[in-house]
Amino acid sequence: MFTLATLLSSPVVVIINFGSTRWVITLSMIVYLIIAAIIGLIAEFIVGWRLPLGFIGALLAALLGMWLINNVVAIVIPGDPVIYGVPLFKALIGAIIVVALWYAVTWGLWHKRRPYYRRA
Repeated sequence: MFTLATLLSSPVVVIINFGSTRWVITLSMIVYLIIAAIIGLIAEFIVGWRLPLGFIGALLAALLGMWLINNVVAIVIPGDPVIYGVPLFKALIGAIIVVALWYAVTWGLWHKRRPYYRRA
């Protein structure tokens, strides 16, 4: 069955049914997550600090930063390369901001901790 929504959307990769709930994973979602993962790791490298949960933490920070910069804050960067609707420079700026804010908020929680071991 072909509908207008099927013709205008990106190709469906996986369909998962949980009772009455249906999850559809499309190619554009996978590309968006890959871009978020790469940008999250680059943001961690630029800030110089690793987030909790490692790779998943970097992915979540990048997703949050991408959403903040693209949907909440209206910033226009001329010549920003766009892949599958994701402006790359804006996404990188958003991820860097989220990683830096997370670092600033949690600094007091881990900075004064004593090491788990002592050298002799």
